[in-house]
Amino acid sequence: MAKLLDPYIGLMLVTVAIAAVVPAQGTAAVFVKYASMASIVFLFFLYGTRLSPQAAIDGLLQWKLHIVVLLCTFAMFPLLGLALRPLFPSGTPVALVTGFLFLCVLPSTVQSSIAFTSIARGNVAAALCAASASNLLGVFISPILAGWLLQAQGAALSFAVFRDITLQLLLPFVAGQLVRPVIGGWVQHNRTVLGYADRGSILLIIYMAFSQGMIDGIWTQIRAKDLVVLILLLCALLTIALLATAYIGRRILRFSVENEIVLQFCGSKKSLASGLPMATVMFAGPTVGMIILPLMMFHQIQLMVCAILARQYAHREDGVDHDTGKPALPAAIGRRGRK
Repeated sequence: MAKLLDPYIGLMLVTVAIAAVVPAQGTAAVFVKYASMASIVFLFFLYGTRLSPQAAIDGLLQWKLHIVVLLCTFAMFPLLGLALRPLFPSGTPVALVTGFLFLCVLPSTVQSSIAFTSIARGNVAAALCAASASNLLGVFISPILAGWLLQAQGAALSFAVFRDITLQLLLPFVAGQLVRPVIGGWVQHNRTVLGYADRGSILLIIYMAFSQGMIDGIWTQIRAKDLVVLILLLCALLTIALLATAYIGRRILRFSVENEIVLQFCGSKKSLASGLPMATVMFAGPTVGMIILPLMMFHQIQLMVCAILARQYAHREDGVDHDTGKPALPAAIGRRGRK
């Protein structure tokens, strides 16, 4: 119960409340946008300085892990979306159902997945590779899957996501690798203080997402009962994804705990940063706001839940799975009968 009261969760709730009351707009929105971009660049620069070149190479060689992450992202999620779609009651706005299915075909998050992997003491190098590959491939795969699920024709592709990943994530990581021999020791010595960059970047992402939603007024375009059903289905979607990735990683593929963490955070999440520009290209008219509503809400739910899981993983040395001798999975994704 103590972990549910983690101060970081409280900070995220406070951030949501601030965005609802004082959303960033005008000059403030521009400032928050560039501050968020700068923090992400700094974050991945730090990851580059922390990881030895050998660790980065080892991350690239985790091919089985990367394939499973992609299958969870682009196969499992669309199938779950189709399975849950009939649970929407009659009268639900078509755009809302469309947005739910669109959410299921999007790539994984990058910055928050890797930040949570870092907090949870997982394989950050493999997470960087898995999440980046998901986004790069998602530029092509997501519109194709959306066209199949939604029967949309002639959807255009945007390469802005590829550009942003290269400039904001991969290049800073490489730069960190290059200067690691010079400042690597200092970064390691100040690891605790610099670790706040992980949490700060996520708080900025939350604030930006909720601010934009408030400014666009998307929360006023849906009835209360539709909102309740949507929240329940989004929670069900995330729960099934987390349980499935946990089971696959530990029971079927027997991954190390570090790689289980990567599969959990990269294989169960969806990218708001990639989804919003794709939505504006693929859909037009006044329904776009409602189409992106499921993505906006799922983004917040996954951040809250994964923050709890990350903190539980980070304290895994406090408990050991007596069946395997390996650190226990977080209690939230369950080991009934374990002691």
